Amino acid sequence: MSSYRHARVLLLGAAALALAACANIDVKTTEYVGAPHAAPTQASNVEILRTEPTKPHVRLGEIVVSASTEPAPSATEIEQKLRVEAAKIGGDAVVVVYDRIQPVAAYVNGPLWNRDIEAVEGRKLQGVVIRYTR
Repeated sequence: MSSYRHARVLLLGAAALALAACANIDVKTTEYVGAPHAAPTQASNVEILRTEPTKPHVRLGEIVVSASTEPAPSATEIEQKLRVEAAKIGGDAVVVVYDRIQPVAAYVNGPLWNRDIEAVEGRKLQGVVIRYTR
């Protein structure tokens, strides 16, 4: 193999490893049927709450976040994803109602007569997008 091809293979391998080491965050947003359709808001103004606010509000939809745990994204990264998604549907805040590390998959390792089952964990977070009534 020429030195150019060898270097190219090494570079592609290094790039693949770097991508595999990145934290992963998947987000799914669902607007509620019959909920008010609000104009988008500024993501920087969206609040992240752990309890339902006492101010009058309407529920616009839900956001479900699936994140890796090895490596884990920072809380700041997850909160930013929540803010961006909530802002798209006109939210003023996201009320986090579920936030857990849980098994998301499993794989079998070893020969037929001596197998191990390894669980793969992931972070699941669910939030309700709300808009304050003015």
